[in-house]
Amino acid sequence: MRYRALTVAREYGSGGAAVAKIVAAKLGWRLLDNALVQEIARAAQVSPDLVRQFDEKVDSWLHRVSRIALWQGAIEGVAGPVGTSIFDAETEARLAGDLIREAYAQGQCVIVGRAAQCLLQDKADVFHTFVYAPWDQRIMRIRRRVPDCGDAWAEIVNTDKIRAQYVKERFDCVWSDPHLYDLMVSSGLGEEEAASVIVHAMSFEERL
Repeated sequence: MRYRALTVAREYGSGGAAVAKIVAAKLGWRLLDNALVQEIARAAQVSPDLVRQFDEKVDSWLHRVSRIALWQGAIEGVAGPVGTSIFDAETEARLAGDLIREAYAQGQCVIVGRAAQCLLQDKADVFHTFVYAPWDQRIMRIRRRVPDCGDAWAEIVNTDKIRAQYVKERFDCVWSDPHLYDLMVSSGLGEEEAASVIVHAMSFEERL
């Protein structure tokens, strides 16, 4: 196969992570999703739970001002040592980017989210996909996964907004822009079926 890696962007509640897992199994490739969180945590020497707090997010304006103040204070000797002890969305994104580039260099990996479709956009041997789903299925998945989430619709809208903001701020790209992707597929077909479509599309393009 001509491709070294596959990126999977996904709407919240679309089952994109499950689709990516199935694709990775079909191809026999490494899956970078929760594993990426663990690797970032090890690299930063922080807990995986802390990494998840900043995963695919951008820092708030107030947090950025506070961070600048901390660094300025450290330089002027006003604040205590900060050094590498600061872990925030900026740090998380930098480490994620480094690990994604390293995974690409090694090859045979499926990368879920983290704006990998933008980070590796200039690589001709990466296949970029976007998984979406009908609203009713997305709501059903979220209610099943998080029974006490309250307003599932609002949770979906907010999470998609955060993901779009992450891509926009980091790479000045529009998360849902079809031009970023080689294939956009609905998991409304079924997660197994959507995964099969992706694998077939990767092999089909190879024959063109």
